[in-house]
Amino acid sequence: MTILPPGVSAGQFAKALAEFTAAVGKDWVLTDDEDLQAYRDHFSMLKGQPDELVCSAAVCPADVAQVQAIVRIANRYKTPLFAISTGKNFAYGGPAPNVRGSVTVDLKRMNRVLEIDEKRHFALVEPGVSYIDFYRHIQERNLKVWVDTADVGWGGLMGNALDRGIGYTLGPYRDHFSAHCGMEVVLPDGELMRTGMGALPGSHAWQEYRHGFGPDPAGLFAQGGFGIVVKMGFRLMPQPEHWRTGLITVPKRRDFIALVDTVNYLTDLFIIGEPLYGSPLRNLRSDAEFVKAAEAFDEAAMDRIAASHNLHSWQVELQFYGSEKTTLANWEWAKELMLRNIPGAQCFEGESLPVPVTAEQIERTTRPYPAPYASQMRRNIMHGVPKLYVWWMPSRTDEFPDSWNESHLGLFSVVARSGAAVLQAQQDFDRIARELGNKPANLSAISTPVNWYQSVFLLGNGAFGSNTRNDTSPEAKIAQVKLLREVLRRNAALGYGDYRAPPVLQDAVADQYSFNNFALRRFNERLKDAIDPNGIILPGRGGVWPRALRALRGALRK
Repeated sequence: MTILPPGVSAGQFAKALAEFTAAVGKDWVLTDDEDLQAYRDHFSMLKGQPDELVCSAAVCPADVAQVQAIVRIANRYKTPLFAISTGKNFAYGGPAPNVRGSVTVDLKRMNRVLEIDEKRHFALVEPGVSYIDFYRHIQERNLKVWVDTADVGWGGLMGNALDRGIGYTLGPYRDHFSAHCGMEVVLPDGELMRTGMGALPGSHAWQEYRHGFGPDPAGLFAQGGFGIVVKMGFRLMPQPEHWRTGLITVPKRRDFIALVDTVNYLTDLFIIGEPLYGSPLRNLRSDAEFVKAAEAFDEAAMDRIAASHNLHSWQVELQFYGSEKTTLANWEWAKELMLRNIPGAQCFEGESLPVPVTAEQIERTTRPYPAPYASQMRRNIMHGVPKLYVWWMPSRTDEFPDSWNESHLGLFSVVARSGAAVLQAQQDFDRIARELGNKPANLSAISTPVNWYQSVFLLGNGAFGSNTRNDTSPEAKIAQVKLLREVLRRNAALGYGDYRAPPVLQDAVADQYSFNNFALRRFNERLKDAIDPNGIILPGRGGVWPRALRALRGALRK
């Protein structure tokens, strides 16, 4: 049965499909149930439910002119559009739209790498270029540049950046949206616009100076429905000569504060790449005395038990890029700072490898310092090499027999980038979980943050089990979504906001940002109504609803 876009009659929809077909060709307008399976979020908590967020059709343009034609047709028939690049944003909604019945604009055919400059270190790409595509393009031409890749390499550079995805090399490249430079955008009326220096005809610096002159609207297109981005520039990391790692461990729980301060100092000077934090105390999760102390956040007892097992409380793996001499000098300086700032800190030499590393070196599982090592699963990403390693998370394998998830969605809160803030957040998230009847799956007291760019920490709310493994009934999934919305509400009351969300939670996350009676959301929606009066471009994306569909805000909470 055809699912119609909201407010669009069967007759109007048939006319829209006919015009889409004339614009892109009959092979590239998809309406059959079998074809549309690819556009479902197969990990959705709402999968198979009457309000599952599915599209009515998919249209696959081959070029910018066809995207413009699609947008103009959608305006005539008031048909909402949802644009995707590769549609692999799993855990955050995948290819599923915010509005049930939207027409998906699948940009996979627009998959050209338009330019790479290995001397000025930039690229210009179309939306359908995945990290794997881009890496192959670099390797085939033996170019000496890296792209900071996402966890799973089949994602698109553009799509990941527009959802503010993160990576693992040096600071300027890890925040993928901040690493972009220049966009070409089809606006809601079908007009074509370039941001930054691209607005100057004949500019030779479009991918080098992002802002151009006057207001810079580029930020509106990240997690927003203000246009369809059809070209995007990126700053690339020059390939270094050498890569080196080292591990720092610190004995006491409160040493985490000085550890973070020291790592922040090195990070903000661009001395190190992504710092990978962990806790050796994970080895004590079967120790009943330690578990009791950790659940009570009894720091003195945790320190005593850790010392009795000859274990340190925290560790961080540092990575250095440059020449062999500079990476060694920076590692020696990092050790000096750690030993000066943190009594009892220990420093372990890591690896020292010429770049590019070999495939065998990337796949190697042994490490030269104590377990648990933080970086093995993301070792490839540290070298700009996309893989699919992290895809084990929602699957069941012989190696990870208990990891299978019927449903999965991401939930990460932004936490101030200080050790004290992380220790407080651990207690806050643990307390909220227990108040809501959820015992954390992992000990909150040893959970570690994911570092984002060099500005903040992201701390996963794993205590709330955003996966469904055992009970996969519709009722269990709906209950889980309601629980997560309450988690978001309680987190916000303590000053924690999330930075990404799947469509089913985007309104709840947007509700966290309520300063001055939601002044930010009201501003964004005034802009939305002005430039997209028919509300056709990604309505509801990022919690921004056009006037025509504003009644749908929060509809999935019912």
